[in-house]
Amino acid sequence: MGKPLARKCSQEVGFGLLVSFIFCLVLYSLIYSSLLGVNNGVNLLVNKQVHPIRIVKINGTEHPCSDRYIYIHEGLPSRFNYDFLNNCESLTAGAMTVSNISNMCPYFVNLGLGPVIESSEGVLANESWFSTNQFLLEVIFHNRMKQYECLTENSTLASAIYVPFYAGIDASVHLRDPNLTARDSSAKDLVRWLSSKPEWKKMWGSDHFFVAGRVSWDFRRRRDNSSNWGSKLRFLPESVNMSMLSIEGSAWKNDLAIPYPTSFHPKEDSEVVQWQNRVRKQERPHLFAFVGAPRARQKNSIRGKLIDQCQASTNCKFLHCRKNNCDNPVTIMRVFQSSVYCLQPPGDTSTRRSTFDSFVAGCVPVFFQPASAYTQYLWHLPKNHTKYSVFIPVRSAEDLKEGDIEKVLLGISKDRELAMRQEVIRLIPKLVYADPRSRLKTQDAFDLAVQGILERIGNVREVIREGKDPSIGSAESDNGKFTFPKTNTNRLY
Repeated sequence: MGKPLARKCSQEVGFGLLVSFIFCLVLYSLIYSSLLGVNNGVNLLVNKQVHPIRIVKINGTEHPCSDRYIYIHEGLPSRFNYDFLNNCESLTAGAMTVSNISNMCPYFVNLGLGPVIESSEGVLANESWFSTNQFLLEVIFHNRMKQYECLTENSTLASAIYVPFYAGIDASVHLRDPNLTARDSSAKDLVRWLSSKPEWKKMWGSDHFFVAGRVSWDFRRRRDNSSNWGSKLRFLPESVNMSMLSIEGSAWKNDLAIPYPTSFHPKEDSEVVQWQNRVRKQERPHLFAFVGAPRARQKNSIRGKLIDQCQASTNCKFLHCRKNNCDNPVTIMRVFQSSVYCLQPPGDTSTRRSTFDSFVAGCVPVFFQPASAYTQYLWHLPKNHTKYSVFIPVRSAEDLKEGDIEKVLLGISKDRELAMRQEVIRLIPKLVYADPRSRLKTQDAFDLAVQGILERIGNVREVIREGKDPSIGSAESDNGKFTFPKTNTNRLY
């Protein structure tokens, strides 16, 4: 009888220990959760813990990817990215471009670079030129990110989390949809999916970023009014913690501008050098040029004045984009390569892809508003804008008098003109996106964007470690980005 009793006592003791262990584990979890808080919104509480990035060492030497690891959310449901590629027939090109192509399928080939330009009529130098759609940055960036040298499948090692959401393509489908529920559905579903993942709770989204191939304003609809433009993506509480890289930033500091994709996507460094040498030696018979079309419906647009002044001058070349195919890179580059200065007024918004086409052509850009470049592409353009451009501040069309532009440009010395063109040509590698199927030794626009977002997220992580709230300042607005400097705006220089 003694042995069964002993066995029974042993079982009861073992069961008691197991219950105690589970109780302690649950209690610990509750305490730990209360310390972390449960907030997916804007404010990051100062008592939330941030796990430091592990410094990977090999034989005692710090690995070159330390603090540079990026984790891709490749588990993102395909409705947010790949389904667009697979159903490209349903995406009308009219929402993405002004060309006569009926749908987006041709633009998705070559990993988003578009069709290879077969015949450049002697205007382009090599085979790394494509008919690239200006709104496909997110596809190009995603394919480049897949080749990034410091990817990790272990999210705990990652300094940043990349979300491959094709925000711009998704937005283009619903931009004019009167049904706001449909217009906002993808945005709400995206943040719901992200905030349910363990990676989110590491920094509550402040280490997450995504890329958009449209301007930031397309994602910042303030009111639930169908007449207002865009989606509410960037005003959703979870999204506020994330950073967005787009072709044009907004007044909010968590929207960051990176270059529009041009048609030049080099495979090798030698192709970049070859092109730089070509445009450096280029004869430029035109003092200045404008490629575009008037904006008759925009009351304060200066384009009409620019076109009038260009057509009145024998020193200017005007390419009317409603009468010519400005989707053809050959047409545009022929004009820009033959001109010293290229006029870059605002488009439908402050920035234009044409700005980066002019850089690639070695043509010095002429800006009329600071937000067209100077307050936008802070990771890619020098702070001193006088090194690479001419600024003629114009608040409204009335400020621009007859002959003003030609007068200003003729007044620039040959030495300064040459110095600006040399700087523009020097910047070319930093403003183009290399072919995703290759890797350059020199930094391109993608490399600088990744470097910039890693530094930004690193700064946020440091703020949290200091016990501060990183949401303060990072998601605030900065309207100074779209205002003129404090100077006499009637003065042209």
